[in-house]
This record gives sequence, C-alpha cells and structure tokens, in this order.
Amino acid sequence: MLTVRIIPCLDVRDGRVVKGVRFQGLRDAGDPVERAAEYERQGADELTLLDVSATPEGRSAALDTVRGVRARLALPLTVGGGVRSEADAAALLEAGADKVGVNTAAVEDPALLARLARRFGAQCTVLALDAAARPEGGWEVVVLSGRKRTGRDAVAWAREAVARGAGEILLTSWDRDGSRAGYDLDLLRAVAAVVRVPLVASGGADGPAHMVEAVRAGAGAVLAASIFHTGETTVADVKRELRRCGLEVRT
Repeated sequence: MLTVRIIPCLDVRDGRVVKGVRFQGLRDAGDPVERAAEYERQGADELTLLDVSATPEGRSAALDTVRGVRARLALPLTVGGGVRSEADAAALLEAGADKVGVNTAAVEDPALLARLARRFGAQCTVLALDAAARPEGGWEVVVLSGRKRTGRDAVAWAREAVARGAGEILLTSWDRDGSRAGYDLDLLRAVAAVVRVPLVASGGADGPAHMVEAVRAGAGAVLAASIFHTGETTVADVKRELRRCGLEVRT
C-alpha cells in the first residue's frame, strides 16, 4: 500500500491566506509564511499554495509570497495560479516551488502540459483540475477560479492531460469546495479509473473520516484548507485517524 500524503492548502490573494466557498466570499485566514511553518510543525507531508486571483486578474502568481514560504519551509511545495507558459513555471520553480500546477492555460492550450513535462519533468507538472457536476450526470471542467464552465468532460480531460505529460492531478470538486460536506467520491473514483498518476483529492473535507473515504475511493493524497485553518483539526490528528483505519501514513 502506498503512503498517503496529507497536504494543507494555502489559497492566497494579495499576500494573505484566504478561504471561501466555491472560490467566492473569500475571508482572511492569516499569513502564508506563518501558516506554512505551523503546518510543517504539525507533520504535513507537502504544502500547496494557490494564488486564487492570479488567473482572473491576468497575472502570474506572486513570487514574493512563494519565496517567503520557501524560506521557512523544507517540505515539497506545489504552486499554482496564473501559469500560462514555460517562463511562468520556471519563475515559480526558481522562487522555490517543487511542482507547478496549471489549470486554465492547459485547457486553452493542452500542448502546454507536454512542453512543461519535457522541460521540467512530469514530476513537476501538476494538472489542477476543477470539476463541477452536470445536471445530466458526469462533470465538466471549470476554469478562471470557477468563473467559467468549459463544457469539457472532466474525466476525459484527466486522461488526456496525463497522456500529454501531467505527472499528478490535483482534483477539486467545485461543488464541494469550502462546503465541508465531504469529497466527491464518485468523481474521485471516475478519475482514478482512467489515470495511473498520483491523485490529490480536494474540496469538501470536514475531518479525518472524509479523508479516509477519499483514499479508499482512489486518492493517493488528501488536501484540505478550512479544517486546518480554523485549528479544530491538525495534520497530526488526521494521521492518527488514518493510521487507526489501517492506512499507511508518514510519521
């Protein structure tokens, strides 16, 4: 059995951690450097930093924030938001990211994934896939921080992205984001059935029990924000519960 990774997520806007529901109604949740240091102390396996306003504002992710977090963080760091080119990815990696997440630009130019994988390696190339349920069934890709529905089938896009070079998928349920209603397990199962790269579950966690469900649905890592930001649950709490349920976690 593969070791499950626990990944706190920092959604960042204007140099501050924010959190909302379905990427809207964002409220302040602290300083990203302080948050990163705290989650490392709790035993996080990795950290994800998403600049949630970069793409809608047509800019690159805030490099100063990435540098600040990297200066305090020894853990692997994935950064996304505003990545439109190889140059954008290179700037993030130079600033301290270990992996780069790309969403909107990859949907608009799928060949970007291949270019990133060739230059930086598939292990550095993460598809950030935001998926919304369709009334008729299935899921479609949403971009621009959930502002635009594309009509593209999310499961088919996951398969294509991996074929083009994505080495990991950060799979977020737009419907569940910030809801604390649990991950979309059907979505996880559907994507896990068609890809063989690590799958990070995102959107809706309300505690360790939801994370156990996600792993059993096919996720190799679980990402959460709200439950960690409020302090009601720690990474160590999550690891104890996953271990109690028979899942392998890092100490």
